[in-house]
Amino acid sequence: MKSVIASLCFAFVFAHNIEVQGAPLAVAAVADAKYAFDDLAAEFKKESGIEVQGIFGSTGKIAAQVQNGAPYDVFLSDDMEHPEALYQDGLAVTRPKVYAYGVLVLWTKKELDLGRTVAMLGDTDVWKVAIANPKLASYGLAALKALENAGLSTTVVPKLIYGESVIQVAQFIDSGVADIGFVAKSQVVASKMAGQGKWLAVPEGSYDAIAQGVVVLKHGAETQYSEVEKFMEFLFTPKARAIFEKYGYVLP
Repeated sequence: MKSVIASLCFAFVFAHNIEVQGAPLAVAAVADAKYAFDDLAAEFKKESGIEVQGIFGSTGKIAAQVQNGAPYDVFLSDDMEHPEALYQDGLAVTRPKVYAYGVLVLWTKKELDLGRTVAMLGDTDVWKVAIANPKLASYGLAALKALENAGLSTTVVPKLIYGESVIQVAQFIDSGVADIGFVAKSQVVASKMAGQGKWLAVPEGSYDAIAQGVVVLKHGAETQYSEVEKFMEFLFTPKARAIFEKYGYVLP
């Protein structure tokens, strides 16, 4: 009887270890990286055999989840401030490193003239303009900066509606809740978005550069360090950089 119990215990422990070792990497990623991430995860698995699971949201929300104990292994942010704060708090084991620079664009599904870029947002035929919550996402901050530099803060701010992330902003535009909005270039150039509406990049220099940083989180370092290290190395390989370029990011 004792030998049977011992065998069962060993089998349970062995199965548990296999499950832990085979668990996919949990990568918390900013919403704008969704389409690029799918390609990155597929290419990484093909090269390494390691599965990666993406959890998407706004940078501010993900950072709060990590602070509250969310078991994420890697954090792909849309800024440097949030991952740096996690590093300072001991919740990340590496300082943030820029993996790409985001590009802000205007996107609409209505017959609006985008030729004047941000200036057209003040027109009377534009009723609602969607942006990501600037308290949670760098793309929202960039949008406000672009409006400020165009002298449109007073005119356009009353028209703004706020999404939790650029994914929700796109949903507002797609559903007609907003006439137009500020989203990421990585969204509008994705194959799934082909032929949907029209977009135009917001002029460079009208907003601060969107430096997007990545960090290894404490949970990942403690549970799957080898796999996390391979993924971090992969993000800066020519194949990964080509994927980022494909989705409209500017490389560091």
